[in-house]
Amino acid sequence: MKRLLILFCLSMVHLGLQAQQAQSYSVYVTINNIKSIKGQLVVGLFSDNNSFLESPLLGKTVKVEGKTATIEFNGVKPGTYAISVFHDENSNDKLDTNVMGIPKERFACSNNAKGFMGPPKWDDAKFEVNKNKTLEITF
Repeated sequence: MKRLLILFCLSMVHLGLQAQQAQSYSVYVTINNIKSIKGQLVVGLFSDNNSFLESPLLGKTVKVEGKTATIEFNGVKPGTYAISVFHDENSNDKLDTNVMGIPKERFACSNNAKGFMGPPKWDDAKFEVNKNKTLEITF
C-alpha cells in the first residue's frame, strides 16, 4: 500500500511538471496607422536582448490589406519578449535604409519603443508573457 501511494505521488508530480512545460500562450499584435496598402508587414517576436532586431524566435510576413493588421503568435512559452515590425513596401523582405543606415521604410516596436540616435532598445520594447497577451503597435 505504501509503495502504491509513493508511485501515485510521483506520477502526480510528473504530470504537474509536464503540464508546466507544455504551458504556452498566444500573443496578438495589432499594428495601427499603416500608411499604404503596398507590400507586406514583417513581424518578429524576439526572446532576448542578444537576438533583438537580429534573429527572431518567431517571424511572420503578412500582406498589407488595410490601415490596421493583426498578427497572432501561438505556442509562446512564459517569458520576456519584444516585437518589431516593419512595412516592407517593395516586398524585398528587408528593411531598406539610406546610405547612413537610416530606415527608409516605416518600423515600430512593442511598447511603441523609439530609438534615440539608433534603433529602439530591448529594455524599452520588452514585455512579459504569462497569459494570452494583446499588444498594439502604432507606426
